[in-house]
Amino acid sequence: MSRVVFLEERCKGCRLCVEACPVHILRPSGRFNRQGYEVMEMDGRCIGCASCAIMCPDVAIRVFKGPNKKGGEA
Repeated sequence: MSRVVFLEERCKGCRLCVEACPVHILRPSGRFNRQGYEVMEMDGRCIGCASCAIMCPDVAIRVFKGPNKKGGEA
Protein backbone atom coordinates (compact mmCIF):
# COMPACT_ATOMS: atom_id res chain seq x y z
CA MET A 1 0.00 0.00 0.00
CA SER A 2 1.21 3.50 -0.82
CA ARG A 3 1.61 6.05 1.92
CA VAL A 4 2.02 9.76 2.40
CA VAL A 5 4.50 11.35 4.81
CA PHE A 6 4.13 15.00 5.76
CA LEU A 7 7.20 17.05 6.67
CA GLU A 8 5.21 18.84 9.34
CA GLU A 9 7.64 21.68 10.00
CA ARG A 10 7.46 22.68 6.31
CA CYS A 11 3.65 22.61 6.13
CA LYS A 12 1.88 25.98 6.15
CA GLY A 13 -1.62 24.55 6.38
CA CYS A 14 -2.77 25.79 2.96
CA ARG A 15 -4.82 22.61 2.40
CA LEU A 16 -4.09 22.51 -1.32
CA CYS A 17 -3.17 18.85 -0.87
CA VAL A 18 -6.60 18.13 0.61
CA GLU A 19 -8.26 19.63 -2.48
CA ALA A 20 -5.89 17.81 -4.88
CA CYS A 21 -6.42 14.31 -3.47
CA PRO A 22 -8.70 12.33 -5.84
CA VAL A 23 -9.66 9.81 -3.13
CA HIS A 24 -10.22 12.43 -0.40
CA ILE A 25 -8.04 10.83 2.29
CA LEU A 26 -6.20 13.94 3.47
CA ARG A 27 -7.52 16.11 6.27
CA PRO A 28 -6.41 18.61 8.92
CA SER A 29 -4.86 16.75 11.85
CA GLY A 30 -5.63 19.05 14.75
CA ARG A 31 -1.87 19.25 15.44
CA PHE A 32 0.15 22.41 14.91
CA ASN A 33 3.80 22.83 13.96
CA ARG A 34 6.22 25.27 15.60
CA GLN A 35 5.13 28.08 13.30
CA GLY A 36 1.53 27.62 14.43
CA TYR A 37 0.18 26.10 11.21
CA GLU A 38 -2.21 23.16 11.39
CA VAL A 39 -0.64 20.17 9.63
CA MET A 40 -2.44 17.62 7.49
CA GLU A 41 -2.67 13.85 7.88
CA MET A 42 -3.72 10.83 5.86
CA ASP A 43 -6.94 9.05 6.78
CA GLY A 44 -7.54 6.15 4.40
CA ARG A 45 -5.91 4.17 1.60
CA CYS A 46 -3.46 6.09 -0.56
CA ILE A 47 -3.42 5.15 -4.26
CA GLY A 48 0.06 6.63 -4.77
CA CYS A 49 -0.93 9.18 -7.41
CA ALA A 50 1.25 11.91 -5.80
CA SER A 51 -1.25 14.67 -6.67
CA CYS A 52 -0.86 16.03 -3.16
CA ALA A 53 2.94 16.22 -3.41
CA ILE A 54 2.79 17.86 -6.83
CA MET A 55 0.33 20.47 -5.57
CA CYS A 56 2.22 21.30 -2.34
CA PRO A 57 3.93 24.72 -2.71
CA ASP A 58 6.14 24.03 0.33
CA VAL A 59 7.42 20.61 -0.82
CA ALA A 60 6.20 19.20 2.49
CA ILE A 61 4.83 15.88 1.22
CA ARG A 62 6.57 12.62 0.31
CA VAL A 63 4.64 9.80 -1.38
CA PHE A 64 5.94 6.25 -1.12
CA LYS A 65 4.34 3.90 -3.62
CA GLY A 66 3.60 0.33 -2.62
CA PRO A 67 3.25 -2.77 -4.79
CA ASN A 68 0.62 -2.58 -7.51
CA LYS A 69 -2.44 -4.85 -7.57
CA LYS A 70 -0.69 -7.49 -9.70
CA GLY A 71 1.95 -8.02 -7.03
CA GLY A 72 4.81 -6.28 -8.84
CA GLU A 73 6.51 -3.09 -7.76
CA ALA A 74 4.81 0.15 -8.65
